[in-house]
Amino acid sequence: MKILELKNTILNIKQEFSAYFKERDAEINGSLLALLSGEHILLLGPPGTAKTLLASKICETIEGGNFFHYLLTRFSTPEEVFGPLSLKALERDEFSRRVEGYLPTAHIALLDEIFKANSSILNSLLTVLNERKYHNGKEVMDVPLFSVFGASNELPEEDESLEALYDRFLFRYSVDYIQHEENLEALIFENAEDFLPSTKLSVENIKEIQKKAKEMPVDPEVRTIIRGLRRELKNSNIFVSDRRWKKIINVLRVASAVNGHTSVDRMTVVLLQHMLWDLPEQKETIRKLILDRVISGGTDTGKLKQNVLDLRNSVYSCLQQELPDLVSCNKCFEEEKKPAGGLKSSRFAGMTAPKKLTFNNALDLLKHHTEFPSHTYSLGLDYGNTNGSLTFETVAEQFRRRYGFEFKLSLDYGDKKLYEKEYEHLEERLNYFRKHVQEEEKALEETLRENIWISGQDSKEILVKYHSKNTDIYEIAGHLNEIRALLEKPKIFDVEIEEIKVA
Repeated sequence: MKILELKNTILNIKQEFSAYFKERDAEINGSLLALLSGEHILLLGPPGTAKTLLASKICETIEGGNFFHYLLTRFSTPEEVFGPLSLKALERDEFSRRVEGYLPTAHIALLDEIFKANSSILNSLLTVLNERKYHNGKEVMDVPLFSVFGASNELPEEDESLEALYDRFLFRYSVDYIQHEENLEALIFENAEDFLPSTKLSVENIKEIQKKAKEMPVDPEVRTIIRGLRRELKNSNIFVSDRRWKKIINVLRVASAVNGHTSVDRMTVVLLQHMLWDLPEQKETIRKLILDRVISGGTDTGKLKQNVLDLRNSVYSCLQQELPDLVSCNKCFEEEKKPAGGLKSSRFAGMTAPKKLTFNNALDLLKHHTEFPSHTYSLGLDYGNTNGSLTFETVAEQFRRRYGFEFKLSLDYGDKKLYEKEYEHLEERLNYFRKHVQEEEKALEETLRENIWISGQDSKEILVKYHSKNTDIYEIAGHLNEIRALLEKPKIFDVEIEEIKVA
């Protein structure tokens, strides 16, 4: 089967399953990808959430697939999972099990309450899951198993053996009851016929895509993202075993091969959100880390924006001069809440009283003047005719005559050079970010649309985050322009310094 045919087959299977299994798109994606990549999947959640049905129906998509389902308890015996002892073999003094119809001959298996497995089952189970081998007496037999669906109502308690079993399940999903009323009503009121998948996959199809995926190269930016994720997870005390990382890369290769890609690109990294968490409460943290890094190759515009704001504030701090007297604008007001009992009539209680906008430092006053050049000002607490309607130039003149105060809005040579160097570094980073965002702007929606493994919810959130980064870039550029204006001489806010000096 050609790659395009396989991709269309997977799409048809997804559509059939999504129409029947409501609010299970992520689990369907994970189940199919686990099947194709030969990995195991854990469904964690309460009973009655269609975990068993989903696993059995996934098995039905394999032509001639064998399905094994068993509910484990602490009292389960190996015979119940691996098959009863062969009496004929015992007559020959040989230990052997009749494995037909049991786990060693299954393509897909569902083990309910997987973490109830006891030590008599656990060792053989670990070998089957990891190596696809079963020791049947003297014989070591190959197991045709593609995927085991583990189902549990709870996570395993602290136990080294159970932790090893837990680590074998690469895909992990928290399954909840149906949330939306219309989907619940469709489930409980409509008499839909039993679901029978009509689209099939052959064992040869699965092996073919696994073989093709082995040679799939991984893009350098994917390697960068994964290195960064690994560091951040360790810093958050979330540890992922080396074996899991190896398997994760294989899954990304399979997902990319099915999509018809020539390499593993960074959008496929979104799938890691279902393979990295140990506890359900870690899911959102990990999801945010992944989506932030996937957008623009992991470029962090939020951090850049904060760096730019820090530089701007630092420059402002160096430039600020405390005014020798308070200055109020006659046309700008800020609201001040009056105490409820401070007015004569209770019907005015809680109303706001206008208060003039005031300035106590030269830089804020200058910035306000450049934005509103026609506004007049009052000086100090005198709102009379003498000091109550002054132009900015008149305020500057009175400060000079009364207090010997001059508006000297320039930086020391050393500070200026230091700030200019930091400004150039931030400008380079902004240009790098802008280039990345512009390059992918046109291709992003198409990339998301043709990647069959990214859910609609993930696509929507990626686009929202992308647009927020685009907005960040415009804001960062504006802040950098403001910093450049502060650093340039003799112009500050497009006003010549000489204009505000009074002879």
